[in-house]
Amino acid sequence: MRRRVGLALGPLLFALTYFVPALTGLDDAPRAVLAVTLWVATWWITEAMPIPATSLMPIFLLPLTGGADERTATMAYGNPIVFMYMGGFTIALAIQKWDLHKRIAMAILSMVGAGGQRITLGIILATAFLSMWISNAATALMMLPIGLALIEEIRRERIYDEDTLRRFAKGLLLSIAYAASIGGLATLIGSVPNAVFAAVSQQNLGRTVTFAEWFLFASPLTALMLAALYVYMTRFRFRVRTEREIGSGFAREQLRRLGPMGFEEKAVLAVFAAVGALWIGSGFLPAALRLSDTSISMIGAVSLFLLPARRGRGRLMGWPDMRDLPWGLLLLFGGGLSLAAAFESSGLTAWFGGLLAGLQVLPFALIVVALAAIVLLMTEVMSNTAVSNMLIPVGIGLALGIGADPHAIMAVIALSASCAFMLPISTPPNAAVFSSDYIAIDDMVRAGIWINLAAVILISAFVLLWQPVAMPG
Repeated sequence: MRRRVGLALGPLLFALTYFVPALTGLDDAPRAVLAVTLWVATWWITEAMPIPATSLMPIFLLPLTGGADERTATMAYGNPIVFMYMGGFTIALAIQKWDLHKRIAMAILSMVGAGGQRITLGIILATAFLSMWISNAATALMMLPIGLALIEEIRRERIYDEDTLRRFAKGLLLSIAYAASIGGLATLIGSVPNAVFAAVSQQNLGRTVTFAEWFLFASPLTALMLAALYVYMTRFRFRVRTEREIGSGFAREQLRRLGPMGFEEKAVLAVFAAVGALWIGSGFLPAALRLSDTSISMIGAVSLFLLPARRGRGRLMGWPDMRDLPWGLLLLFGGGLSLAAAFESSGLTAWFGGLLAGLQVLPFALIVVALAAIVLLMTEVMSNTAVSNMLIPVGIGLALGIGADPHAIMAVIALSASCAFMLPISTPPNAAVFSSDYIAIDDMVRAGIWINLAAVILISAFVLLWQPVAMPG
């Protein structure tokens, strides 16, 4: 039903906006861009057509309507951030191909130790770390079986009665879902809205936000949100007590089954570590040796096709492995950036700025908090990629209208768009844990509403107090 409504609503909104100039009072070019944006955004939200296919529509709609020329419409699909993400995805595929992600997760669990609260802490840390580099969906799908296996071991050891076990299980599984979303906030490749932020900043504002800058800004926020998640889950919402160690041998047994670290895992780990170190430390190198984040990402990705694998013939990565790369997501990036470029070139951004200029009478802190809450509620029922693609260009207009740093407004939108904790449909990690027999919708709503509230408070505070220091516009 939603798709059928969207299929008709998108062209209808386009026609009303484009063919009835009196509705907006805009000149031809910005009116065309607004009309195309409404059509594409409606089909993104309702999934009237496959999202990657919808993302190709700006290539022909913008030139046909006069919103932007073909060069402007198509150049965005080759934005450097798109290729940085492609490189990151390739490294993530190699990590998954050689089971390095499992070893990392088990190593973190074994280091944290046993005990109900420690197991939850280990799960949160392992999930969040992996989500910094691998998509939140893949991270959650990998960690879910680990969480379920831990629960079954506790049941087998008869540490808890069934009611207590179910309460512990709810906290553990929801921690996986929430940590998968929170962990991605820390890096530019950890969450799609972060990458949209960086790409729009570079394309529309001429300001390159590096991996290191974003990490400096967002990693303390991520750490605080993870700490809040741990305390809330283990001390308040799903508190359980036990005098015995539980699951003490689980991580060690899983590591034993994985066996000694093979050459392939070591090689992928070396590439992964080198890329991460260069992303964070490239700014400290002499100017002649300094590389962009995109170049670093692609060097790491290409090297995986050169380094040999010892298990049979071949290399660490072969081209058939790239079938699992989320090509559709790269097209979605391109579509959003194409619209953002048209916003700027047509003057639509300035129009939004004038429209929203009246908000400058409000305290900036109030605008930030309200924007965080609105975006967070939107992303509960909409794709975070669609939300960020639609709102980040508009956010530039809002910032211009109220005389604020555009990066502050864009950061609020990007971070809030990744924080959806109340509904199974909000994020793939939420849907993944909901598929287990332990989580009901009211469990997710009651737990998620408080994590949402913490997210609004912490994101607003960090944008107001830390962003001007760590990542000034």
